Amino acid sequence: MTRFDADTPADRRKLFADAVTAHRERGSAFLTVEVEPPREELQFGEPSGDGESEEPTDNGDAESPPPWIQFAEKTFNLDCTDEELERLHDLLDEYPEFRIDEQETPEDAEGTNVRISARSDANRLAGFLDRAFAEVYDQPDDYRAWVVQV
Repeated sequence: MTRFDADTPADRRKLFADAVTAHRERGSAFLTVEVEPPREELQFGEPSGDGESEEPTDNGDAESPPPWIQFAEKTFNLDCTDEELERLHDLLDEYPEFRIDEQETPEDAEGTNVRISARSDANRLAGFLDRAFAEVYDQPDDYRAWVVQV
């Protein structure tokens, strides 16, 4: 893989399909995709001496970390709030070959960890990833996704 981020639906799906293929070819433990926080949740440093602002940093005051999804072999792993879990169930209605294998809600957590078996080709998995971020995690059309581990 030569690129690790994308911010349009077509580019994200291509990126995700390439990441699934690379994961399978390398036999890696898992791949992880994260969403870049919205620009309004980033803090910018003070302008430097040359008049340009420093790079953005994560805002420690943000309500929750950006969403992430992991894929290992034939299983998606993601965390959901109750509302996101409901939207995930709705999305899975359109993917009958995918099914929830396990849901765990630890006492000290505010959400549910979900494991979904997903036996399909890289393009179908990529489509699910993109739709999960958009529909389950309510990301805008131009959200930027990063493949952070393959």
